[in-house]
Amino acid sequence: MRDTNEKAVQAMRAFLEAVGLNLKEQGMEQTPKRVAALYEELFDGVGRNPEEIWRERFASDTKGIVAVTHIPFHSICEHHLLPFFGEVHLAYLPHDGQVAGFGKFVKLVECLAHRPQLQERLTMQIASAIEKGLDAEGVLVVIEAQQLCMTMRDPRAHGTQTITSECRGVFRDEASLCQQAWLLLGGKRE
Repeated sequence: MRDTNEKAVQAMRAFLEAVGLNLKEQGMEQTPKRVAALYEELFDGVGRNPEEIWRERFASDTKGIVAVTHIPFHSICEHHLLPFFGEVHLAYLPHDGQVAGFGKFVKLVECLAHRPQLQERLTMQIASAIEKGLDAEGVLVVIEAQQLCMTMRDPRAHGTQTITSECRGVFRDEASLCQQAWLLLGGKRE
């Protein structure tokens, strides 16, 4: 454990003892250290700049919409510090054929999800990062997730999913392009 985490280890130890756990009797002596290390990983997106992800872009002849779907993610709800997780689906219309490698989108989602978050904000941040970083003409982001802060606290909510979307640029302004993007992401024909 690095010295910078010792404060987190001590805080976790104090928290667990404050809620009534005897760390010696429960066989949990290393739990504060493990939890501090886990949260360091879960929050490793804090302070990272998503703009750095777009350093390498490619010129292509594409004139069509590019979609990347089923990007798995996990994040921590800032309200209760419980996980929410699911999949990100995104589509963008490149500007002058400028595209990024598909792995960059996975890195973007991870960067933004690895910080205390709200699903709605995460959806907007991903859309903004693609719009700005690639100078995309249009962006559509859809996130489907399970919120443990809801399902663990209310048994009636078991299996509930939350879905958020953010639409930018020409996808917001031109209905036919928006419909195309939704269809690429698995939407239904109307």
